[in-house]
Amino acid sequence: MLRPAEGRYGPGNLDNATRMTDRLSIAVGQINPTVGAVDGNLDLIRRARADAAAAGADLLVTGELAVSGYPPEDLVRKPALVDRIEAGIKVLAAETADGGPALLIGTPWRDGDRLHNAALLLDGGGIATGRYKHLLPTYGVFDEDRVFDAGPMPGPIAFRDVRLGVMVCEDMWEADVTETLEESGAEILVVINGSPFEVDKADQRLNLAVARVTESGLPLLYVNQVGGQDELVFDGASFALGADRSLRCQADSWIEQTVLTEWTRGADGWECAPGAMAAPANGEASIENIYRAVTLGLRDYVNKNRFPGVILGLSGGIDSALSAAVAVDALGPERVHCVMMPSPYTSNESLEDAAECAGLLGLRYDTVGIESAMDAFGGMLSGIFEDTEPDATEENIQARSRGLIVMAISNKFGYMALTTGNKSEMSVGYATLYGDMCGGYSVLKDVYKTTVYQLSNWRNQHHPADALGPAGRVIPERIITKVPSAELKPGQTDQDTLPPYDVLDDILECLIEGERAVDEIVARGHDPATVRRVWQMLDRAEYKRRQAPPGVKITSRAFGRDRRYPITNGFTGLV
Repeated sequence: MLRPAEGRYGPGNLDNATRMTDRLSIAVGQINPTVGAVDGNLDLIRRARADAAAAGADLLVTGELAVSGYPPEDLVRKPALVDRIEAGIKVLAAETADGGPALLIGTPWRDGDRLHNAALLLDGGGIATGRYKHLLPTYGVFDEDRVFDAGPMPGPIAFRDVRLGVMVCEDMWEADVTETLEESGAEILVVINGSPFEVDKADQRLNLAVARVTESGLPLLYVNQVGGQDELVFDGASFALGADRSLRCQADSWIEQTVLTEWTRGADGWECAPGAMAAPANGEASIENIYRAVTLGLRDYVNKNRFPGVILGLSGGIDSALSAAVAVDALGPERVHCVMMPSPYTSNESLEDAAECAGLLGLRYDTVGIESAMDAFGGMLSGIFEDTEPDATEENIQARSRGLIVMAISNKFGYMALTTGNKSEMSVGYATLYGDMCGGYSVLKDVYKTTVYQLSNWRNQHHPADALGPAGRVIPERIITKVPSAELKPGQTDQDTLPPYDVLDDILECLIEGERAVDEIVARGHDPATVRRVWQMLDRAEYKRRQAPPGVKITSRAFGRDRRYPITNGFTGLV
């Protein structure tokens, strides 16, 4: 057990301090690790340490499980991975004998036959000590007690005669761990995190940190990782709070960064000097954060999985236009290939709008008509379909013909197929299996249709700092203002099947994020029959969502691990 009084790894014990210090420089290592890429992640830590050394830091702190990447899920069940981690950390620890900054890093760590989510202090050429995560979350996307063992309540770590109250992510979300650290002599709270982005999550983190500072009277340093990992995206936004609960330092969101914080011991304890201060995320910035989240999520998914680029259908509608804009901003126009696949029902407006959008974004754009495929399938099925009337079957054949074309281009050139459906459509099943759902990743999977419009308008007026696409308008105005339509039959609009999107999205948010009952939603002013119909559509589409590709999570209840409903479900709740 890595406990300070036992001195298992040498320096770092509370009773071995040989000098007093009144100043401490702690660098925040806000890095972007890749799950399983142990050597690459260790190199990221080394580069951050070099930056910290150049800034004169005494200690560099990284995010949760930075060595393995977060979340590693069942990958940490592989002994070979844990062996690689332990060997790599021993080499990294030896490098701290150079007199540069010590390291406080997050990593999986074995202690006997138990595997822990740990924070290790590397100092003086060795592994000084460490602490194990006490609270293992089992809600939402988190399932840590499946792969990790909980550690005991932690005591402080002594570093340069300063008692650091080290917590691992969830340990800050409840008061008990902070109380234990404060009672056992901690002077500065240090929290290492792998906290995924959600809308309004930054406020939630800050409020919890303020609560811990208020309860303990201790200042707090919060270090988060940045980057995309499958459906999760991490926004960074590390920060420091003074003992008076004031924000003393705020790292940028969405980028890797090494930020120095300066600490001084005074009569009333340790305080952090005012430092770098990124702009807070509020108002219009919340739309910017969603845009940056889906962009970074796509960029890292494509790059970390080593795809040369992406292929997607560009229909002339707003969903595919926004998806294309995000792809270009994430990867650059040279890595985005779009194909327009018109049918006899495709309007001239859609042809013009898709071509204009492709031109504004500067990406490769091809046209492959599907009329011959429609004719071929019609002929092949004419005998079986004899004496039947055209219906959604023929519409779905169009969508599946397009899916086949996109996948053919994907197979031929190695591009990842990008789907363009939004959360409103996926919620109610307004999508075709093996058609427009056909692909490897979904940028808008957790983005409601009303937010799609907000994001499109925002992107036309702003150019994100790390965007690889052009500045200025990238989505034609007519795409934003025209009535949405799948164009699978003459005169079709989405509202032939669905309620208006502002109504639909409010009902869906009540059902999905709020888990509200029908009468509560009706009390908001919605028609009872419409609410019941949306509830039924939501339940009946579960089988489709199980087969949907992954996509960036931005809400508190993304489809997948956040929201786990049975496919076979006899409960309607509609009484």
